[in-house]
Amino acid sequence: MNNPFYNRLLAVASFLGALGVIAGAFGAHFLKSRLEVKDLETLKTAVLYLFVHVLVSLFICSIARSANPSRWLKIAGISFIIGIIFFSGSLFIIGTASLTQFPVSMIGIITPIGGLFFICGWIALAVSGIVKRPIH
Repeated sequence: MNNPFYNRLLAVASFLGALGVIAGAFGAHFLKSRLEVKDLETLKTAVLYLFVHVLVSLFICSIARSANPSRWLKIAGISFIIGIIFFSGSLFIIGTASLTQFPVSMIGIITPIGGLFFICGWIALAVSGIVKRPIH
């Protein structure tokens, strides 16, 4: 199957995976001596959730290539990417705020919204396993 949506999902998830490696290495090497332990833990959480959801996004691409993908599979992929951007992105900003002086008062609300997108993605992935209607 050569579906443009899943080709784009593959590209975006791979790009986010590369950013995760960069962020993890940057945190472990450059930021380790510059941030407090709680901020480093925030960054570790951001990287962990990024990688888990990058991997499941790649899994979705794999499913789509071997079967008739449903609308729910697309919703899951979109939800995971939005979740990564909101959840991990906001945690990266919060974790480095002591260095960047970025005002994080309004960023904190974005993190749970990202978490809700993750939850919706997992539910949509589950539904895609139950409902077998291909996209036309």
